[in-house]
Amino acid sequence: MNATAHAPLDWNVLDLDYALEADRIAARLREITARQLHRRGLVVAISGGIDSSASVALAVRALGPERVFGLILPERDSSDDSAARANILAQHLGIRTETVDIAPALDAIGCYRARDAAVRNTLPEYGDGWKFKIVIDGGIQGRFNRFRLIAEAPDGGLHDRDLALRDYLTIVAATNFKQRIRKTLEYFHADRLNYGVVGTPNRLEYDQGFFVKNGDGSADVKPIAHLYKSQVYGMARHLGLPERVCAAVPTTDTYSLSQGQDEFYFALPYRQMDLALFALNHGYPAVELARVLGIDEAQASSIYDDIRNKRRTTQYLHLPPVLVADVPELHEGRLHDGRLHDDAAHRAG
Repeated sequence: MNATAHAPLDWNVLDLDYALEADRIAARLREITARQLHRRGLVVAISGGIDSSASVALAVRALGPERVFGLILPERDSSDDSAARANILAQHLGIRTETVDIAPALDAIGCYRARDAAVRNTLPEYGDGWKFKIVIDGGIQGRFNRFRLIAEAPDGGLHDRDLALRDYLTIVAATNFKQRIRKTLEYFHADRLNYGVVGTPNRLEYDQGFFVKNGDGSADVKPIAHLYKSQVYGMARHLGLPERVCAAVPTTDTYSLSQGQDEFYFALPYRQMDLALFALNHGYPAVELARVLGIDEAQASSIYDDIRNKRRTTQYLHLPPVLVADVPELHEGRLHDGRLHDDAAHRAG
């Protein structure tokens, strides 16, 4: 779609008829659960964040609370407030939940050990009582993204170090265990209950590959992947979710130091990123984005380039397993509404 067909870019482009959209999503969830997945209900891992909160509320709207099962899955680095918000939400919606501390499983498979060894390669004094996070830098300035380690010592002193690629990849690989263990538990309960699994990425995360393959990216249905993050907040308020949930600030909830998603992955805070993604998707030139965000055109062009680059480099995350040769017999009977539905594709990415 070309921007010449539109009025000048402004924040109103993200406005949405939430009542109509909530009804549409609920109707599709009912249809998908019964006719495509052939399941009795839905499992949702609820973190206390806005995306899982809106997703579970839409599942309840579609199927009723008796056919939605919530999982609360904290670990060592999870914020206590995340679990508190998740419990408040579950009580508000009236759904069944189970809480499982996944830290022992993560410890047993070496998640924390591998992560901490990689951190010490960069910061040898790192040890018990320290906290850390990874931040990204460079994309908005038009440079290659680089990753930095920010660590806080027990005495409160802050340490800032550039991360070598090998150590960055090891830290990310280790922390990805968290999402994959959570997904294992989701599918255990889905199999036990004959339910489907809900994935909770918003459009920004889904488009930009901000998920773990066969971790939080794995699901049978993703009800809000078409909604920009700002719209997910609007949907949560429309659905009447508790204010403590609606006011939650987006974080990764992955590292021991509090970390915003824009620090770790995105070039801008979510509201500005939503507008940038919308503008690029609808053909607005960089100068229009620059005008609305109050930045120069070169910075806006760099943001567009960063979006395109993330799409290219994370395409792998969206792919189902690739077959060396076709197996046509398995395609028979899997067409619905003219679309092929492959079990592998449902659960990939």
